[in-house]
Amino acid sequence: MNRKLKAVQYGCGKMSVYLMRYLLEKGADIVAAFDVNPAVIGKDISEIIGGNNVGVSVSNAKDAAKMMAQLKPDVCVVATLSTMADIKDVFALCAENGVNAISTCEESLYPWNSSPAITNELDALAKKHGVTLSGSGYPDMYWGMLIDTLAGSMHKITKIKGVSSYNVEDYGIALAKGHGAGLTAAEFEKEIASYNGMSSAQQQKLVESGEYVPSYMWNQNGWLCSKMGLTVTSQVQKCIPATHTGDLNSTTLGMTIKAGEPTGMSAIVVTETAQGITLETECIGKVYAPGEFDRNDWTFFGEPETTINVNRPATVELTCANLVNRIPALVNAQPGYVSSDKLPNNVYLIKPINEYISEK
Repeated sequence: MNRKLKAVQYGCGKMSVYLMRYLLEKGADIVAAFDVNPAVIGKDISEIIGGNNVGVSVSNAKDAAKMMAQLKPDVCVVATLSTMADIKDVFALCAENGVNAISTCEESLYPWNSSPAITNELDALAKKHGVTLSGSGYPDMYWGMLIDTLAGSMHKITKIKGVSSYNVEDYGIALAKGHGAGLTAAEFEKEIASYNGMSSAQQQKLVESGEYVPSYMWNQNGWLCSKMGLTVTSQVQKCIPATHTGDLNSTTLGMTIKAGEPTGMSAIVVTETAQGITLETECIGKVYAPGEFDRNDWTFFGEPETTINVNRPATVELTCANLVNRIPALVNAQPGYVSSDKLPNNVYLIKPINEYISEK
């Protein structure tokens, strides 16, 4: 592309602090930003990301369709909520206005096994308007591409076990509530843990109907199986509340979580495959106690047994950097909903971002 990439930011919360800065520092032009929060509408985006005045103010999200039609951006970065049902309308708006879109929404990474109806609808809409929709972030690399690459060094694999933890304080109120943080033990049991013990078929039916919102590892296991060419025969999830021995203050939730009450949860997803490889993945999202930190640990069982540990990853920043680095592949891809298992691996952008994008 022989001009600057024109980008739009949709959602100007915690993640946008890095997303917008990274876009600008990689040579993109941010031509608009949108939010629903009156506290940020009207602010120059520099007040969110720091630095000198950029000359672009946050607009009301209700004006997004009109402004996209006028500005004709190349890409929209969506950083709002965590499910496909939450972002469906934004993705549709982008597609209808001929704008490629990519989201930090965790489910958007591989929504084919959790929201197939929504994903197929968006896929058809994107193809109709000649654009690409996708999702990316920290899991894309550290639960996905990295694991697939390491698998290529193994002679035999019987099981892949992954455990990743993150502080829900870093991602906003929607994610924290989705992990059960702030619920009472009784509420957690009723709203989240009541699905434990159901069969694979029962859980899958409830997930696809939208009644049961799965953890991120549900989608991640689907991503890994698709990337590695594995055929899923069963998949089940179990959610266990995380607790702490003392009270914990949550600035995101605006409350103090009492000792012994859920600070978040551990979600364990076990996937069996026709090829005999088991995936057992666990994501632990909670309000951290003092001294706790992010971890990402994966073990390959087989020959040779191999373990990788990533301690204290800058999960938020890595989410944003990985997504921004995905944009050239997004824009270069064929139209449709193209999950990142179908995109080439990321590369470090040494040149301005537009120089990695092919002219169409």
